Amino acid sequence: MGIFDVPATPLIKAMAKEFEGKLKQPGFTGYVKTGAHRERAPENRAWWFERTASILYRVYKDGPVGTESLRTYYGGKRNRGVRPHHRVKASGKIIRTCLQALEKEGLIKKSKKGRAITAQGQKLLAAKSRVVGEELKKARPAERAEEKEKVMSKEEVEVKDALKKQRDSEESKKKAEKEAKQDKDRKAKPEEAKGD
Repeated sequence: MGIFDVPATPLIKAMAKEFEGKLKQPGFTGYVKTGAHRERAPENRAWWFERTASILYRVYKDGPVGTESLRTYYGGKRNRGVRPHHRVKASGKIIRTCLQALEKEGLIKKSKKGRAITAQGQKLLAAKSRVVGEELKKARPAERAEEKEKVMSKEEVEVKDALKKQRDSEESKKKAEKEAKQDKDRKAKPEEAKGD
């Protein structure tokens, strides 16, 4: 199974878990924002590992890439109050530390046009994509069974609703018949009293 055969998000999360044991997280990651377009620091404590894994994937996909192109990719719109939003780049320091950590591990290397992925980096991505692909294949039958249960439960709900409507209509008919009979009885009683 190839790297592009699996969705990027689970692959990046699996790579991040791998990096948590290998790479050392910088000290600034606890309080720094990822760019000027963000209001607060990330809530996820392992966000730096996810960003590192995402950068490795991006270098593989678009490489060779430089820091500025990655800053543009991870940037966003800055809220300027009542004025129109402006697009700003992401933090260069974070991206550089991620690239340096990956370079130190031998997963990427410097080239003339920026950073490019090494054979070791491709091998790691390919191995992780196979693992993630297998996990997704195992999860799919369970998801399908859950979907079937949901469909069945929807059908059951529809049947219950139909039965309830039928019961309600029958009860309302019986009630109407009973009221009509009582009205008839009331009208008949005064006539009998007049006759006596």
